[in-house]
Amino acid sequence: MFRLLFKWSSFVKLSHTIFALPFALAAMVVAARETQGWPGWRTFLLIVAAMFCARTCAMAFNRIVDRQFDARNPRTAGRHLPQGEISVAGAWLFCLLAGTGLIAAAGALNPLCLRLSPVALFLVCFYSLTKRFTDFTHVWLGVALALAPLGAWIAVQGRVEFMPRPEGLLDLRHSVWVPLVLALAVVLWLVGFDIIYATQDYEFDRKEKLHSLVVRWGPGNALAVAFLAHLFMWSVLVVFGLLNQFRLAYWMGLMLILGLLLMEHLLARRRDVRSINAAFFKLNGTVSLVFLVIVITEVVFPWFRLRWY
Repeated sequence: MFRLLFKWSSFVKLSHTIFALPFALAAMVVAARETQGWPGWRTFLLIVAAMFCARTCAMAFNRIVDRQFDARNPRTAGRHLPQGEISVAGAWLFCLLAGTGLIAAAGALNPLCLRLSPVALFLVCFYSLTKRFTDFTHVWLGVALALAPLGAWIAVQGRVEFMPRPEGLLDLRHSVWVPLVLALAVVLWLVGFDIIYATQDYEFDRKEKLHSLVVRWGPGNALAVAFLAHLFMWSVLVVFGLLNQFRLAYWMGLMLILGLLLMEHLLARRRDVRSINAAFFKLNGTVSLVFLVIVITEVVFPWFRLRWY
């Protein structure tokens, strides 16, 4: 049983959930600000289930539609489908079950989540096809991951408010602009680190006529764009902190995130497998976890908020 679970979790890279889940939970905490960041066990577990199912469906779909490319790429030839460890029929069944799970979890959350769940499924799966026709495949993947904070916000709020409430015209903390700003940060963050990851397949993608910004501009120029994307991402997180009226604890954490991003790009310049994997997984996973911790600190533990004065 353990080996079976390990095989299927490895098939969809379950460990990579660390990228999007912390941003979803951060949005959940902010959306539940009026109850000190906790929406209740039921909502929390349904959000986690929806995240797990959406990501599992998207990754299974990606493995299915890319299996022929994976088989020809030396870096990915050892994956489960090219090696025959998992059948294509089994992968499709796994994908459909995960998609059904997302719709079921969304329906249990609220009617708006249920109505939006097919849109979410389309966007998270469609990314896998974009490398066949657009160089901006990284942006599509960013949009797919950015659905995590938006979905978590709607799961808690159950509605979308674009305007501030009458009692606080300058207070946008309850409006949908808060998760939209966070979603933009996720898009920019993903564009940056996905470009770094794509440098590994530069030669293969050129040979197979697959699209990416790395193929379009070359690794050097693409890495420069990745660096700019991460600088803009950090700037958007500054806006997110201002919108939420966060205090010194948040800004201290944001400086740590900036240091991690700079370290990531120093490693990415080496362009060897070990450095790229460290930049892609370890540092980006740390960025998302640090962000979740500082948001929880600001919302859940108001007594810990450090003031400027």
